[in-house]
Amino acid sequence: GFELPNCRQLAAEVGANASALEKEIGPEQFPVNEHYFGLVNFGNTCYCNSVLQALYFCRPFREKVLAYKSQPRKKESLLTCLADLFHSIATQKKKVGVIPPKKFITRLRKENELFDNYMQQDAHEFLNYLLNTVADILQEEKKQEKQNGRLPNGSIDSENSNSPDPTWVHEIFQGTLTNETRCLTCETISSKDEDFLDLSVDVEQNTSITHCLRGFSNTETLCSEYKYYCEECRSKQEAHKRMKVKKLPMILALHLKRFKYMDQLHRYTKLSYRVVFPLELRLFNTSGDATNPDRMYDLVAVVVHCGSGPNRGHYIAIVKSHDFWLLFDDDIVEVRIVVIHCL
Repeated sequence: GFELPNCRQLAAEVGANASALEKEIGPEQFPVNEHYFGLVNFGNTCYCNSVLQALYFCRPFREKVLAYKSQPRKKESLLTCLADLFHSIATQKKKVGVIPPKKFITRLRKENELFDNYMQQDAHEFLNYLLNTVADILQEEKKQEKQNGRLPNGSIDSENSNSPDPTWVHEIFQGTLTNETRCLTCETISSKDEDFLDLSVDVEQNTSITHCLRGFSNTETLCSEYKYYCEECRSKQEAHKRMKVKKLPMILALHLKRFKYMDQLHRYTKLSYRVVFPLELRLFNTSGDATNPDRMYDLVAVVVHCGSGPNRGHYIAIVKSHDFWLLFDDDIVEVRIVVIHCL
């Protein structure tokens, strides 16, 4: 149900949770200038709350959002509401507690009808929508500043180019994939690049993140009716096709494709397979000319769906802050002594 307890009861519960959290971390261990605040659920908004917590503890993203807040006042947008929320958490006098992200949720529901209901939504769809919307807002603002002559690099060349300037969203999350196709007749390799803000990988039974990523880059043979038109041979030929990572992002957002459409059921079902994930990850499926091919990633956050199907269940976030892990379950925040290595 969506009924909220009365305010006095909520305040008492929250106070008890918060003081327990503060005690558990201890005053000596509590990181300086850090705040751990749960977010009130406004009727199945756990998908949103869990993603917001994961992004808040993604340091480069948080810093950029807070820096945006300090700029001259802009007209209200999803980004200004996000900046207000992050600023509200970061400037709290208390170290722990609960904040209602009401303004952000109201704006989200106003802007996108997909989220304008009390149904459970997909956390991955929300992350995608949020990052793309923030990037669009920043690009539009940059464009306006160029037109108003406030930016020094408003040259004719850059204004006429079709691709807008990359934003800090792209600097943090964007990587590049290269799609390589090798003709099996003439051996010519053609490659096509595409940018991504997150990687979606298939899951199987008894698997690991590393295995899922290898599967993402498996070689696929294009044959029979799927033959590839080779420019060199000027005809359709059998070919090998594979996807590699050409440019690694600063922060890698991975999405496990747990919701699969089952034809015989005419609906999506959840693949509740156990997926082992490491706390450190190196990508091996990089192309020969990849930038930083040996980059090592440290796990900083996991958004978890608990439940049996895509339109039901509950989302939580497990995040790393300084040297310990915390579980954010809407307004509840708990320290996790042992981190779960598989979900």
